[in-house]
Amino acid sequence: MSLNLDSLRKQIDSLDHKLITLLNERAQVSLDIGAAKRQAVDPQEEDNTHVYIPGREKQVFEKVTRLNPGPLANENLCAIYREIMSASIALQKDVMVAYLGPVGSFSHDASMKRFGDSVQYASQGTIADVFEAVERGSCQYGVVPFENSIAGSVVPTLDKFIKSKVKIRAETYLPVHHYLLSKTTTESIRRIYSHPVALAQCQTFLNANLKGIELVPCASTSEAAQLASKEKHAAAICNRVCADIYGLDILHADIEDMQDNTTRFFIISDAWDAPTASDKTLLMFTVDHRLPGALCDGLKVFKDHSINLTKIDSRPSLLKPWHYVFFVECAGVHGDSEAMSTVIEDLGKFCLDVKIVGTYPDQRPQDLRY
Repeated sequence: MSLNLDSLRKQIDSLDHKLITLLNERAQVSLDIGAAKRQAVDPQEEDNTHVYIPGREKQVFEKVTRLNPGPLANENLCAIYREIMSASIALQKDVMVAYLGPVGSFSHDASMKRFGDSVQYASQGTIADVFEAVERGSCQYGVVPFENSIAGSVVPTLDKFIKSKVKIRAETYLPVHHYLLSKTTTESIRRIYSHPVALAQCQTFLNANLKGIELVPCASTSEAAQLASKEKHAAAICNRVCADIYGLDILHADIEDMQDNTTRFFIISDAWDAPTASDKTLLMFTVDHRLPGALCDGLKVFKDHSINLTKIDSRPSLLKPWHYVFFVECAGVHGDSEAMSTVIEDLGKFCLDVKIVGTYPDQRPQDLRY
């Protein structure tokens, strides 16, 4: 059967007309949802209603994937819905998202992946600045790196959680591929800029190809690209997009030690979301280090309640030498659940200063689950 190009284009035009109508109908319902949320707020109080609902977002993506008959790939269809939901969020309320910048950083990528192109973004110089932007209310949300599959936990993020009042609202995972960018050749490089975590992720490549070259840590990989763009014999390890943004050449691609390199980010705000079918909760606490087995007794509480721990960290409390704050991540339990209330009560028998840092939908990609 021969295909008539003019007829096919008319079909596209007709479908576009229907899509535009449906998208605007959806947008109007989104506006009505925002109005319903505002009606529930006391007019004498500040409107702190949240328009970013990670649990609902997860449901939408799961529904889109389940209903998709093709030929569009699930990834492509979800990307379209990401922008539809981003536009809906922006219609309901002006939203500002803080991230570790400048533009082109992996934190910027993670922010765009989670919030889309329709909200506003505020680049911050450090992870601490992201926390502070959320704390003072200039940004409703912040995106901070929490851990990497090669380099481990991001220490500045853990340290800020110890004293900050912000809450973890969601998590997102970003595959990370590193590029060596420069305006010179590999043989002429005298200095390499990058974030310490990125440098740690590329040790095999650096030892094999650039051993002995000065490595200069930066606040972010995109800041590294900025600096390298201003020096004749400098290079940066960073995101591929930085080549276009900062006018650098790609010398080597995918130089990370492991090709499944992934960074997990947290979305922080002033409150967490309602329970979903599958949540995780991050707790922090201290123990009396003078009591033998105090930490062991505390951890046994989770076992006694059949709660799986997916991550354990410790950081100096800075209250006195050799006194530590412990972080534990619990799978399958929400911070507002009766089960968690019981756990916290029992933890109090062995631990001090027990605090929920955040509770959020489990967003681990299927290939990262175990």
